[in-house]
Amino acid sequence: MGIGVDLAECFAVDGYDLILTARSEAALREVAARLSATYGVKATVFAVDLSQRGGGTRLAEAIRGAGLNVEVLVNNAGFGQAGAFAGSNLESQVGMIDLNDRALVELTHIYWPNMLAKKRGGVLNVASLAAFVPGPLMAVYYASKAFVLSFSEALWEEARDTGVHVTCLCPGATKSKFRERAGTGATRFGQTAAVMDSMPVAQAGYEGFRQNQRVAITGKGNRRTARMVPFLPRTVVLKMVRNMQSLAAP
Repeated sequence: MGIGVDLAECFAVDGYDLILTARSEAALREVAARLSATYGVKATVFAVDLSQRGGGTRLAEAIRGAGLNVEVLVNNAGFGQAGAFAGSNLESQVGMIDLNDRALVELTHIYWPNMLAKKRGGVLNVASLAAFVPGPLMAVYYASKAFVLSFSEALWEEARDTGVHVTCLCPGATKSKFRERAGTGATRFGQTAAVMDSMPVAQAGYEGFRQNQRVAITGKGNRRTARMVPFLPRTVVLKMVRNMQSLAAP
């Protein structure tokens, strides 16, 4: 179904009880029931729209009201939208920042002090290979993921030697509903990129988190790309990404 569900399964395999949240309660309950039955863990569902201001706080209050504690926070909620910034919908562009960044910071800020105090747990943030480059024709999404990467790396350093883990998972193209919703399937990149199944991506992120790996990039080709970018002229990178994000010829 996607990286988020598969990450939940990775934690369930190791015996973690789960707290699942999204806007759609019905779909969440199906996932919760399956994981609970399969792995013998408790899976609690909260339907919350994290893109709304204060959504993270409302979720945390609901979790606290249910008598539950959060030891590991997985920030996977997010969306993208392909296309030029000019003529785009302002609400969607700002909404990307609200969900991809603001909600992530809000939830992390709520649970971070307790993790440090207990010297365990941590945060697994889901960014993207897009975090390593500017993204013409998908400018806000790429920038939002660059924020997630930078924020995660900074927290990783702040948590050094505390017992608290921080990992930023940076997938490349992955089989999920994201591509359909973002409209990236119609781009040159969307039609030519090697697409990974979501479970191997989730497993790489989970294993990276267990080892307190600062950044986990999925796929050898994606790792080579991320290492290569700093050595290329910025103008070359911009032209490359713009070409990839352009609509493919019919």
